[in-house]
Amino acid sequence: MSQALVRIAALWLLGLMLAVAGSIVAVNIVNDTIASPQQPVREYLEALQNGEGEKALGLLRASVPQGNPAMLDGTALQTAAARINGIKYGEAEDRGGSQVMVPIDFTIDGSQLRTEFLLEKSGVEWLFFHKWAFVPAALPVLDVTVVNANEATLNGVPVNMPNGRNSFAVFYPGEYEASLTGEYFSAPPTKATLSGRDAPAAPLNLMTQATDGLKEAVGAKVKEFLDGCADTADKQQKLQPDCPFYHTTNNRVIDGTIDWSISEYPAISIEPFGGRWVVAPLDGKARIKAQQVDLFTGAVTELNAVHDFSFTTRLDVDSATVKVTPLLNY
Repeated sequence: MSQALVRIAALWLLGLMLAVAGSIVAVNIVNDTIASPQQPVREYLEALQNGEGEKALGLLRASVPQGNPAMLDGTALQTAAARINGIKYGEAEDRGGSQVMVPIDFTIDGSQLRTEFLLEKSGVEWLFFHKWAFVPAALPVLDVTVVNANEATLNGVPVNMPNGRNSFAVFYPGEYEASLTGEYFSAPPTKATLSGRDAPAAPLNLMTQATDGLKEAVGAKVKEFLDGCADTADKQQKLQPDCPFYHTTNNRVIDGTIDWSISEYPAISIEPFGGRWVVAPLDGKARIKAQQVDLFTGAVTELNAVHDFSFTTRLDVDSATVKVTPLLNY
């Protein structure tokens, strides 16, 4: 009877020891997976990829610096995280004081990058399971400038650019792309990759240019002005009309025969200068045809001459209209 009791007790003891061992293994597994310091990092990256800025900010426990918050939620945030690929979570490295560093390796547009997150123990659950949280810090800031414009597009979202510049609070890691696309002005896209809080991205500088549409609109205004000048000069029969072109001669030109025309219209070049858009000096050629009388011999000959001309303009552009004002020196 006593041997049977001893055998039963041994079995119970063995079972208890196995249960304890199993519990220890289970606790270690949980602490290495869903209760590991990598888990908050996984949840944070998932929040970025889902465009859940409020959740990401809460997990990161980050303060938001002064700046435009347009990149902290929705489409802009999803776009920033969309190009993060091949994420590999490294082993947590002890940093002392109950803090660890969790590295992740990943690629953006084919470039191999690395981000390090600092976390700290924030308590335990059910007596055994560790709780980890990010060490609070401020979000980084991305600076964006644009030449002669008060708006731009950043990660697909229209943003205001007062006096051509703005600063945006951003999450990391991520990629940010700025561009300007308009009817009259545009800038080619430029990108910045932000791999970590302590590795700020270079400023995004948009080099705005006049579009072909604006050049065509200005060219049409200039052509309209020059053709109008030539027509008026014909009606007034003037050798020196109120135009950029004129003709001087010692001969007498027969009234009623003067015919002005533009033989070469100016090429249009528009550049930023002093916070405005300016049209480069406009150079062209005008042809005059007429009959003239030599004052010494009385001979009548045909006048057919081409004159170079040049003038400047003032350009005023808003969202709906293009105004070109010729500036002539008489």
